[in-house]
Amino acid sequence: MAGFVLFLHARLALAAILFAILLGAWGSYQYFRHKAVSGGFRSGYLLLCGLTAVQGLVGVLNLLLGTKLHNPLHIVYGIFAVLFLPGLYFYSASGRASKAREAALLAASCWIVLVAFGRGWITGQ
Repeated sequence: MAGFVLFLHARLALAAILFAILLGAWGSYQYFRHKAVSGGFRSGYLLLCGLTAVQGLVGVLNLLLGTKLHNPLHIVYGIFAVLFLPGLYFYSASGRASKAREAALLAASCWIVLVAFGRGWITGQ
């Protein structure tokens, strides 16, 4: 069972990395065109938030099943991503940011969280 959960955690990590690249590129494209992000982008961003939360829960399940952690920073990167993505989404959706700034913030958050996902991948090996 622990092997399957570890496999699932690794595959979800890869999916999160690829999804963050996709959304980062999409949001950056919209920003450079001076356009607001679309509803599709926002939906994808929320899916990334959900994927990140599920990834964190699978990681906690791994720890509960006795999987050894290679580096404690792995947990820090996960907590950062789980809090950062929805926090920035709600900030940008609160109306405090213009449409162009919202595109910049959400695209930048995808690139920033991509670094956290990558560091999480490296510290998890």
